[in-house]
Amino acid sequence: MALDYELIKNWPLPEARQQYTERDTILYALGVGAATTNLLAPEDLQLVYEKGLKALPTFATILASGEFWMSRPETGIDLRKVLHGEQFLRIHQPLPVSGTVIGRDTIDEIYDKGEAKGAVLYMSRRLYDADSGAHLATSSWSTFMRGNGGFGGTAEGQPKPHPVPDDRPCDFETDLISRPEQAVIYRLSGDLNPLHIDPQFAGKAGFDKPILHGMSSYGMAGRALIKLLCNNDPHRLRALNLRFAAPMYPGETLRTEVWLEAEGQAAFRVRAMERDIVILNNGYVEFDS
Repeated sequence: MALDYELIKNWPLPEARQQYTERDTILYALGVGAATTNLLAPEDLQLVYEKGLKALPTFATILASGEFWMSRPETGIDLRKVLHGEQFLRIHQPLPVSGTVIGRDTIDEIYDKGEAKGAVLYMSRRLYDADSGAHLATSSWSTFMRGNGGFGGTAEGQPKPHPVPDDRPCDFETDLISRPEQAVIYRLSGDLNPLHIDPQFAGKAGFDKPILHGMSSYGMAGRALIKLLCNNDPHRLRALNLRFAAPMYPGETLRTEVWLEAEGQAAFRVRAMERDIVILNNGYVEFDS
């Protein structure tokens, strides 16, 4: 069905507040595949051990998320046909390993691709430290609403995906394994969608088994890029953008391929090796070199 552009564009979004602890920071790291070996490598130990603990910058994308307003019937959004399309992140200051944060969401724009082609909603969340007021991160994302095109809007101005070079081999690559139980762990950070744990629900959605949360694979990409470009220092990652291309299954091995583009900038994509399929594409990363 067509949606009401003015209603959605001006939907009231109250700020959200969340207190989190070192335990939450560690749980998130486990949910994006950290610490799969014994002995632990130093780059993983810093993500799961209270002594010298560092927060993964991608943790900022799920903090202070507020209510799921799109589920309200009056929005007219067909949730059966909603997909997470892209994810963007810019880090302004290193994320504390514990604290209280405030999230302020905005609806940035809605693009109409046509009645049979759907619509794309872009939103942003600015994350602030509740005590100091410091702006920690800006997280943005697109939602592809397959059932809500044809509302009379325009597709002009929609952000273009970042190109990944196809004329030369990548400069760096690394493989990371995921846990078979990774979706069960990741959902404890707040995303309780049954698609990621309930075989019957996954079957009705067209999958032969539960799939991994897209934001868990996003966090894995962040870990790989921190390893390849930031000398394993999470504080050196400055921006991380990508497009979700295909589902991932828990237990798969992810290969992250990186092309250097300029000082402190690179393109990347991520492939599920067992199926030889690109699951994360059009990646763009900025880092302190």
